[in-house]
Amino acid sequence: MQHSTVHDFGKELRRVYLEEAEEGGHNKLDPRLVNAAPDSLDDLMSEMSSSSSYQHLDLRTLLLKTKAMLLKMDQKVQSARLRALIFQHLASTGIPKSMHCLSLRLAEQYLVNAAARSSLPPPEYASCLTDNSYIHIALITDNILAAAVMVSSTMTSAADPEKVVFHIITDKKTYTSMHAWFAIHPVFPAILEVRGLHQFDFPPDVNAVIMDTVEELHRSSSAYRYYRGADEESRRLLALKPSTFSLLNYMRIHLPELFPKLERVIFMHDDVVVQRDLTSLWYLDLHGLVMGAVSAQESDDEGSGDGLCLGKTFGDYINFSNPMLTTSPSSYVFQRDQCAWLEGINIFDLQAWRKHNITRKYQLWLKLASSSKPKTCSSLHPPGAKLRTVLTKNMFLVMQNRESGFALWPMGSLPPALLAFHGQVLPLNRSWLLSGLGWQMPDPELLQSAAVIHFSGPGKPWLETGHPELRKIWQSQLNHSDELVSSCMVV
Repeated sequence: MQHSTVHDFGKELRRVYLEEAEEGGHNKLDPRLVNAAPDSLDDLMSEMSSSSSYQHLDLRTLLLKTKAMLLKMDQKVQSARLRALIFQHLASTGIPKSMHCLSLRLAEQYLVNAAARSSLPPPEYASCLTDNSYIHIALITDNILAAAVMVSSTMTSAADPEKVVFHIITDKKTYTSMHAWFAIHPVFPAILEVRGLHQFDFPPDVNAVIMDTVEELHRSSSAYRYYRGADEESRRLLALKPSTFSLLNYMRIHLPELFPKLERVIFMHDDVVVQRDLTSLWYLDLHGLVMGAVSAQESDDEGSGDGLCLGKTFGDYINFSNPMLTTSPSSYVFQRDQCAWLEGINIFDLQAWRKHNITRKYQLWLKLASSSKPKTCSSLHPPGAKLRTVLTKNMFLVMQNRESGFALWPMGSLPPALLAFHGQVLPLNRSWLLSGLGWQMPDPELLQSAAVIHFSGPGKPWLETGHPELRKIWQSQLNHSDELVSSCMVV
């Protein structure tokens, strides 16, 4: 008898639910009803049992109260997740007082100490900056300590440090402090220069190309800061980190303009530690391709590299569910499950980069994704442009990314780079790079064997949120007895 009653109750509840759904009631739940809903199932049962109408229970009311309760619980869960994400975001993007202290102390040294203002490199070594027989390593950053660790670890691991040239590029506000650090802490026998973006004297045509990127960054930054997507708050917050809006981060796409006389360059992020000599990477044959990069793709049984992707795919960065992408010719070129290459350390053939005009392709992807009006190939470049073929494949991709709430991809420098470098990437052996150290502790064997370890993720090694054991690896590259380091309590 009891089973029959429960069965009848279930049938009646389903009937009421279907009636409510047909009337569109499941989409029109009053927010006031949700706010007033019980906090748990026990509270709901208690409320219903204490009601004066309990003997004549209104199933429609029960259904609405249950739905309201579930919605309220879901809202609480989403709110808690967002709060946790906000706290993590604030912790991972903050700058410790020790780093502020170091920057101020170095700026002071630059003013009062002639040694801190000495030429980098000394004039007699200036010609080495454009000598292609040297190993050229570039870093674009405003993080002094991170730059110091990258340079120190590279020097420690280098077989022939006298053949290494470091190019440190920073912004105007950091330049004096960055220069002072490396002037006071020379890296001899290697050669090192520190340049601020304000010190580059670009020809007018090059300056115009760079300003295209700068202007698009400013427009998109303004729009993205004010974008509110109710279903995308977590995704949006993940993108709201300094690197998302940093001009330095976007200057990577202008390596050929920054180094017009170089034929190739190794580019590294500032949150890395080098554990192995990079000479063999420098001389690696890229077979005419623009870039060498590690992919998180597992080799198949035949070793072809067509196996499972162990890292992020194109679909993790680009919204392939958007009809503007899935119905365009690009859907046959770019695949959702295609494994994305990793940042951290990359080798670039700048001659091939210039030949294939990668910088212009990158800028066109930015404009195609954020233009206010649909554009055709002919309206985007002059007749005979080499990029016409590329745009013919992608001419339907005129998604107004910025004005549609960044529906094609969240703001960032990597998604358009994945598209711009497509077909021009030589997969490197996975032992060259171990990434994700800002997320979790890796396998000890992989950690020891990796040529470069990358602290990608929120747990940066200069923050207390980083893993203690991994932070020790990073801190080991700093001189703990250094007066500036110790006085600012960096370690």
